[in-house]
Amino acid sequence: MKKVKVLVVDDDANLALLIEARLEAAQFEVRRAHSASEAYGTFLTFQPDLVLTDMGIGEENGLDLINRMRSHSHNIETIYMTGDLDRYRSALVQEKKLHHAEVITKPFTGNHLLDVVSAHFAPSKEGSAEHRP
Repeated sequence: MKKVKVLVVDDDANLALLIEARLEAAQFEVRRAHSASEAYGTFLTFQPDLVLTDMGIGEENGLDLINRMRSHSHNIETIYMTGDLDRYRSALVQEKKLHHAEVITKPFTGNHLLDVVSAHFAPSKEGSAEHRP
């Protein structure tokens, strides 16, 4: 069975590690990145099915990062994480409308994270993951 590949992007190394462990325990294949440049390089080589990115990742934000990634793959499944929803609200509303992106506000529980990530995918008859309509 093909595992769903998730790229976790957060400059908080401890949080990224916790997210990775939670997703791997749920049978996702996970890679972590702690900066936008590291995430971009990992995206190109790992080719994830989903990018779970913090909004504040150093000098670049999650929106800028995803826009760069979209130059290679227009339909990137995206979940944004933020502890400052008011700051990014209008841009994230646009992301949801245009790209069906999800937003998780920090702090969140491991169960909530898993629910949101899992909601993007369902097993197909062949055993691989496919996006839910």
